[in-house]
Amino acid sequence: MLSRKGIIPEEYVLTRLAEDPAEPRYRARERRARFVSKKGNCNVAHKNIREQGRFLQDVFTTLVDLKWPHTLLIFTMSFLCSWLLFAMVWWLIAFAHGDLAPSEGTTVPCVTSIHSFSSAFLFSIEVQVTIGFGGRMVTEECPLAILILIMQNIVGLMINAIMLGCIFMKTAQAHRRAETLIFSKHAVITLRHGRLCFMLRVGDLRKSMIISATIHMQVVRKTTSPEGEVVPLHQVDIPMENGVGGNSIFLVAPLIIYHVIDSNSPLYDLAPSDLHHHQDLEIIVILEGVVETTGITTQARTSYLADEILWGQRFVPIVAEEDGRYSVDYSKFGNTVKVPTPLCTARQLDEDRSLLDALTLASARGPLRKRSVAVAKVKPKFSISPDSLS
Repeated sequence: MLSRKGIIPEEYVLTRLAEDPAEPRYRARERRARFVSKKGNCNVAHKNIREQGRFLQDVFTTLVDLKWPHTLLIFTMSFLCSWLLFAMVWWLIAFAHGDLAPSEGTTVPCVTSIHSFSSAFLFSIEVQVTIGFGGRMVTEECPLAILILIMQNIVGLMINAIMLGCIFMKTAQAHRRAETLIFSKHAVITLRHGRLCFMLRVGDLRKSMIISATIHMQVVRKTTSPEGEVVPLHQVDIPMENGVGGNSIFLVAPLIIYHVIDSNSPLYDLAPSDLHHHQDLEIIVILEGVVETTGITTQARTSYLADEILWGQRFVPIVAEEDGRYSVDYSKFGNTVKVPTPLCTARQLDEDRSLLDALTLASARGPLRKRSVAVAKVKPKFSISPDSLS
């Protein structure tokens, strides 16, 4: 965990990490089950799958998806079983040719120096692993032995290719790179260019870049159709915007990605009070790109429930120019500050723009009023009386 290694302080635990266990949780109602966890895992259990044979039709992917203990067990057993199988074949060839019985004649054996099953097992290992100690070898006496030698070499190469490829793919899986792609723990809703926007911050802890990085967002909620059909996980795509426009991002430094809440947005009727009571709302964010060093496509995911969205706050700047280069302070990655924001839905704000004008006027008068009050409280140090002037 990055926070345990001291890279990121504990008080700013990021969303790809587990939630802070020390954070108090006093909630009146049980929290909604996530569709996607903070770490990006899909919270879906597959049950009653009758056609289990479909997994065997794609053996390689099934082996890659297995856990490490199971993969190492299959890796070891595949070699042991092949060695034992061909050891039995070599022993039967020697037994059928009479090589196991001691003979004083000049009979040429099929395989030299095979006198028991143990010697046949050692010869099987030498053939498949191509060790060749020199004490045992196949002669031209038995054509069947030559055929078995060719078959065992082919089987050994196939096992090596499959198992080594499986282990390589498990060590180079794309989700390992996603561990250093981070999201802010909370999302915010505030004003930008006079419109309410849903914002989050995304960053990359590695210096190697993510090429052709794109970001997508979906709203998952429980809905009911006009015909009465209940859709427990209704997914709606909503556009994300960034400084350069579109879904493509240049993730060389942390970026604030935002979605403008307009009439086409599923958040158009979301009010501040709904964030504390709207238990069916979940916003999923998906970041996808190509790893620069390996060329493998990786994907990082996270989600935000309703109570993880902060209304009327904004992310603090974390990029500063120091000594001719830009530096990023990840200790402030998830920090936010309160800013003036209308406490209404985006629909109400579009219908009544005077709410925005009043908020702008109030925020402009705020500093002037505080300054006038401060000046009024200052007392003069010297007083001049009329008698002194005369």
